[in-house]
Amino acid sequence: MQAGRCCPIDPLSTPSSDPQVSWFQIADGDSVKPIVVPTKSVLDWKRRLAQPKKQWRDKYSAKALARAWESAKGLPPEIRALLRSLGDIELLFAIPEYDVALPGGARPSQSDVFALARTHDGLVVVMVEGKVAESFDATLERWQKNASPGRMRRLAFLKNTLGLTADLPPGVRYQLLHRAASAVIEASRFHAGDAVLVIHSFSPKRASYDDYQTLLGLFGKRASPGQMVALGTASGIRLWAGWAQGDPRFLKA
Repeated sequence: MQAGRCCPIDPLSTPSSDPQVSWFQIADGDSVKPIVVPTKSVLDWKRRLAQPKKQWRDKYSAKALARAWESAKGLPPEIRALLRSLGDIELLFAIPEYDVALPGGARPSQSDVFALARTHDGLVVVMVEGKVAESFDATLERWQKNASPGRMRRLAFLKNTLGLTADLPPGVRYQLLHRAASAVIEASRFHAGDAVLVIHSFSPKRASYDDYQTLLGLFGKRASPGQMVALGTASGIRLWAGWAQGDPRFLKA
């Protein structure tokens, strides 16, 4: 199978004998090489963080997410259960702290996990955002304050990618917009028919769940935790979203 025009990685050239292995990209200065190598432990996830001293802590999402995925050696059970709506699913590979370039600025969208999977119907791209008590960053209202032309160009691109035509509510979280768009972008690159945004929450109180529901509301949808919801077709890709409740034991050492 050929990968997308922009992507030199053939997703099906990864070792098929062990599809439950996670991967990370190797940084080369300011660029990122299209090379992946297997992780050996959660410490390989730590190396990929932008601010490891700040982010790599017990009861924070980066560490909990790494523990959950490394422990599962593939899709964590709550993620597999969530994706069951798409049929029997096989993880091909997963990359922690995965960057997707966006127009209108230098900063990419960095998803906590990018997973490429497949069902009988074809490839599935899954973008995972881990959460405990952290917020989904700035609201759109705050992000747009004194916005540069580049930011407005990025926002227009995100809306177009997601198939959103109406004005967006000021309270929607910008991070959720570009994470969802990243799933669509990478699905197009890998010729996947389905793109999924997954919130992998380890918060017993489901912190920021209302923000997730606000995102779904842009598509006229609502959903319960553990439920996959079809958001429609975006840029020719079937777009889905789901909230997976992670095992709280991964919050502790």
